[in-house]
Amino acid sequence: MANYLPTIGLEIHIELKTKRKMFCDCLNDSEERHANLNICPICLGHPGTLPKVNPEAVRAVLKLGYALNCEIAEISKFDRKNYFYPDLPKGYQISQYDKPFCQNGYLEIPFIKENLFEFKKIRIRRVHLEEDTGRLIHENGKTLVDFNRAGVPLAELVTEPDIHSGEEAKKFCEELQLIVRYLGIANADMEKGEMRCEVNISLQKEGEKELGTKVEIKNLNSFKAVGDAIAYEIQRQIELLEKGEKVIQETRGWDEKEQKTFSQRRKEEAHDYRYFPEPDLKPIKTQEEYDLETIQREVPELPNDKRLRFLKEYGLKAKDVDELVYDFYLSDYFEKVIMELDALRKLEGERREKRIKLACNYLLTDLRALLLQNNFKINEAKIPPEHFAILINFLDEDRISSAAAKAVLAEIFETGANPEVVIKEKNLFQVSDVSEIDPIIEKIINENPNAVNDFSKGKVNALQFLVGQVMRETKGRFNPNVVQERIKFLLTNKNK
Repeated sequence: MANYLPTIGLEIHIELKTKRKMFCDCLNDSEERHANLNICPICLGHPGTLPKVNPEAVRAVLKLGYALNCEIAEISKFDRKNYFYPDLPKGYQISQYDKPFCQNGYLEIPFIKENLFEFKKIRIRRVHLEEDTGRLIHENGKTLVDFNRAGVPLAELVTEPDIHSGEEAKKFCEELQLIVRYLGIANADMEKGEMRCEVNISLQKEGEKELGTKVEIKNLNSFKAVGDAIAYEIQRQIELLEKGEKVIQETRGWDEKEQKTFSQRRKEEAHDYRYFPEPDLKPIKTQEEYDLETIQREVPELPNDKRLRFLKEYGLKAKDVDELVYDFYLSDYFEKVIMELDALRKLEGERREKRIKLACNYLLTDLRALLLQNNFKINEAKIPPEHFAILINFLDEDRISSAAAKAVLAEIFETGANPEVVIKEKNLFQVSDVSEIDPIIEKIINENPNAVNDFSKGKVNALQFLVGQVMRETKGRFNPNVVQERIKFLLTNKNK
């Protein structure tokens, strides 16, 4: 690796979450389990049928273009990309060649360095709109075709070759998935094939200006596969070059089981597809036919902006910020909890930050563990932000113990009950009244003379032992901080 620089470009396809397909009125339903149900003569390419552009899909790809800092074309058009494949019913694909909707953009991918975010800019050559193919199903020695997916709107993004490692490629894919989810235009679930990645890799020796021969790896369906395939392919090409052999320009697949790439076919060039303008669709004048200002305003706060704001506004660790931001609904829930906490008790400065960090900790650990166990998303849970805030407020005020908070959280997650009601019913509020605490402490002191003697000799463990005895006697109902202070006070005065 020391003598070679990998240069990597990505081609990423994302199925858009529209109600209808790209060029017909068939339902776009990725959850449909019955094969060949959502089909019609148009998406099957029957003679005499005419496509019609889905404006919802166009708006979605324009919104993505704005989110990725792209130039929006004044005039865009569709083209026919001609090739044969068993799941391509028309024998061609309606795509875009020389006039895509979006081009010359960039995406900054985040990395955490010393509790700060650093960003690397990856240029984006183009984002265009096309239709998806069908799906092949291989079983029992046969190959079946399901055309439900044929004609589904597909956004294709092509980067410039600005990526130099598998880690950067993986991070780019993760960030792009996050952005389309924030925009609400796609689910982009790689395991379901709603987002597919193709990687182009070439190697050049350090000091050389020309890029090496490009190899494409097709249809990577997980972030892990992206990183693993790139690592393997870089090593494969290095070994070829070190032996004095040439790297062949080709398309390769990824064998997940064997953890290696394999040759599929020689790489096609653009002229192999015989692109020509789609004769049944007129060019689109985006500024005249779409309200671009409204589309741009609909772009929400994006992940990187939210990362920097959370870091500055809430004083959280960069790692925790990244975990919150990675789930749009989780970060939204977190901010609603903070608003509810501020409404319950107005605090400022370090005291407010301490309470925010407490809420973040319980959200990312205990509540998220319950979500994972029950396969829920935060927006599907029964705990509204105001109930979670009430629980955190009681914990922050030392009115309940940590153990009680975890037990109450589990119950309200299951029932949706108000935490204050649950705490009162189960008598879980911590006692801080010294008139109630002191008699129990006196009892424990009298029962444990050895520990009292050790305390007088300055042994720290003796104090913790006595606190533990009081907490056991009261089944955790007493405030441990108050108990500790009262034990020290009573023993110190007793010795006097």
